[in-house]
Amino acid sequence: MEKKTIWIFVITIVLVFAFIFVQQLITTSKEESTPQATEETVVEEVVEKKVLSSLYTPVSLSDTRQTFTVETDYISVDFDTRGASVSSIKMKNYNDAKGALADVVFKGENDHNAFLLYWGSDLEDPVLDNFAYTVNETSEQTDVVFTKTYKKADGSTFDLVKTFSFKNGEYLFLVTVDVTGSELTDSDYIVTLGYEPQVGPTFNTLKNNNYDYRRFYVGQIKNNGKVVRSNVKLTNNKFYSTQNFKWMSVTSKYFTVIGSPADEGSNYLYQATQGSGDIYQTNGFYISIPASETESKTFYYYAGPQLKEFLGSYYSGTDNAWGIRNLNLDDAMESGSILGWLENILKFILQLLYKIIPNYGVGIILVTILLKVVLWPLTKKSTASTAKMQALNPQIEEIKKKYPDNPQKQNIEMQELYKKYGISPLGGCLPMLIQFPILIAFYGLLNKHFELRGAMFIPGWITDLSVPETVLTLGFNIPLIGNEIHLLPIIYTLSMIFSMKFTQSSSNSSAQNKTTMMIMTYGMPIMFFFVLYSAPSGLLLYWTVQNFLSILQQIYTNNKLKKGDFTKPIQPEKKESAAVLKYQEKLKKMKEEADRQAKNNKKGK
Repeated sequence: MEKKTIWIFVITIVLVFAFIFVQQLITTSKEESTPQATEETVVEEVVEKKVLSSLYTPVSLSDTRQTFTVETDYISVDFDTRGASVSSIKMKNYNDAKGALADVVFKGENDHNAFLLYWGSDLEDPVLDNFAYTVNETSEQTDVVFTKTYKKADGSTFDLVKTFSFKNGEYLFLVTVDVTGSELTDSDYIVTLGYEPQVGPTFNTLKNNNYDYRRFYVGQIKNNGKVVRSNVKLTNNKFYSTQNFKWMSVTSKYFTVIGSPADEGSNYLYQATQGSGDIYQTNGFYISIPASETESKTFYYYAGPQLKEFLGSYYSGTDNAWGIRNLNLDDAMESGSILGWLENILKFILQLLYKIIPNYGVGIILVTILLKVVLWPLTKKSTASTAKMQALNPQIEEIKKKYPDNPQKQNIEMQELYKKYGISPLGGCLPMLIQFPILIAFYGLLNKHFELRGAMFIPGWITDLSVPETVLTLGFNIPLIGNEIHLLPIIYTLSMIFSMKFTQSSSNSSAQNKTTMMIMTYGMPIMFFFVLYSAPSGLLLYWTVQNFLSILQQIYTNNKLKKGDFTKPIQPEKKESAAVLKYQEKLKKMKEEADRQAKNNKKGK
């Protein structure tokens, strides 16, 4: 392989992974595809907080702790009377990696439940008293009402009431907070309602990388009324803001929890925290109710899949069971790629194949083959150009030896050689760059396609294409790998090594080039082994099949090279076009000028 070709290949591969990495970084700052969607970064404000936990004492301590479950056709919610809280929200239509129902409330044994209340805006001590409760069911709606009576320092009492309301056909539910009997004016905020400690499903480690992450977002309301999804920037793992937000969320790749005040005009305080409890990482967001608001306050909470068919149903009141309008929760969805239109085309093809063969693993293989077939004319041109450059390498070396002190003459002679054999110097690079957007789009699709969650390819081995497959779990950690052994990255790495070996098999190179090729053959695959070790199985399946197809393609190219097909001169046309004649005349003049300069240099010596 010629040295220039090696570097073209290296640069192309590096560009692929650089693009993927940069795309993830700019996810929080680029314009969305919907009209209301430019991401910004919201920096925390300085907000004074007061500790109020000692000012209000429960009147009755006799209530016993109880747990119970309320179900709709979409979700199953486990309640706890301690703090009038929620310990789990299970998705009836979606499973986690272990086959159990996916739970969007992820917590450890000692972590707080979700939807606890805090006095004022201080998040140090949640209200953990046992509440009395009633469950009111009708054919259309289920209400869970929690009540607790408290006494103030002056002896007066008030009731703290929290109500959860659910409907069938909805991942969105209502949480209403009401303080009755006495006004609470000890702080700027009455109470704070929080979602914590983390969005599920479960995970062992979380590095906020391309394959798994948890992110805070807010929906800012601009002066023109548009909602802008913005990334929350934490300072010392905390965030405070009194801006007028439409909603606040904690989002994973597939699921999200979003909180939105029903009356967005009030001066709420929004907070977010990130830390570590029993689980690897916690992410919670909180909304504080101003003391000036005396009536009950209702909040919309969406806890479910990150799918537009659900999140986009709150623009029109006829599209959701609650009759909610203009609540554009689909702006909270993770950003699509800048090649989203191409992703949608590939997604359509993948889903079409799935209808024929209901196995997404087979679908990925077929799409990969289809892409290779569609791109074959470009690939063939690229490999032919590269092979011709390899075959003509001895002649190029002769030209360099013949005119060692005349680079211009070398260039002219090589251009004539390229023309004679029909070679374009960019022929090996340009087709690869044209394929680049398709490669990136398919990567983006396979990295976050929701339907790949829980999609089985090979029973007993690749049971979920959205996560790494695991063949063995060790009792100890291996550096850079962890304690889980994945087989697909090993197969991918070996396929990449063999692919590069076949690419280089016909090359007659210098010792220096052989050293470079050795680094390419083994160094790059080993590097990508660690980069892609925790990649979803669907992605690695695509890359591996791509490598095997490239091997077959290179075998074909090498056979053509052995037959000498790439070293046959191009037959001249009977009648040259005006453009060709003009180019030939220009080349002739350049050659004459080079000859004159060579003679002058000889005379000068």
